[in-house]
Amino acid sequence: MPIDKSFVYQPPLEPLAIIFEDDDFVAIHKPAGLLSVPGRLVEHHDSAYFRVLELYPNAKITHRLDMATSGILLFAKHRDAEVAASKMFQARTIKKNYIALVQGKISHKGSVEVPLLTDWENRPRQMVHFELGKPAQTLFECIDYDVKNNISRVLLTPITGRSHQLRVHMQYIGHPIIRDKLYHPEPFNTDLTRMALHASYLSFMQPFSKQLIEMVSTPEF
Repeated sequence: MPIDKSFVYQPPLEPLAIIFEDDDFVAIHKPAGLLSVPGRLVEHHDSAYFRVLELYPNAKITHRLDMATSGILLFAKHRDAEVAASKMFQARTIKKNYIALVQGKISHKGSVEVPLLTDWENRPRQMVHFELGKPAQTLFECIDYDVKNNISRVLLTPITGRSHQLRVHMQYIGHPIIRDKLYHPEPFNTDLTRMALHASYLSFMQPFSKQLIEMVSTPEF
């Protein structure tokens, strides 16, 4: 599937929505259509990180969401917090869940464990590659099923954090995410105007205060 060369970046102009904040971390609701970090081109400079820096000049990004994905995005307010967050992500002690709408009926829960590799000729696409790919695992569970539109609402839990992991894994098992322009064979056959993937939950043990931090964000779809 060729990448759309006519893409024009038009980030949403809504004000920054802070979900959580303490002395060390700040979490925002990243709207769909906004880059997590600035792109290389000047016209791609506007991003969640750029907007956070306007309020917190020493902020550091701890992870990323795809431009088309909405939901909880966590930033460190200082270098020590950035290092602590990096260690938590490496140890997989930060828990993340996503809500997605996918094509077709999923009547069970399960796990997708197939390795992923960058499709260099079609970047930013990723692909399943059993010989060269990096290990990747996603847990999925059906929450609801829309019979009329043949769409399942699913809870997705990434165990690993590969690029486009949830999107490729759902496509791999025959249930691509609704409105996913890269991996859904008919992405525009829907009333939605955005990809139906939302980072809905994030939790971790605050490394300095030792308190459990939990954040919840409800998707708009």
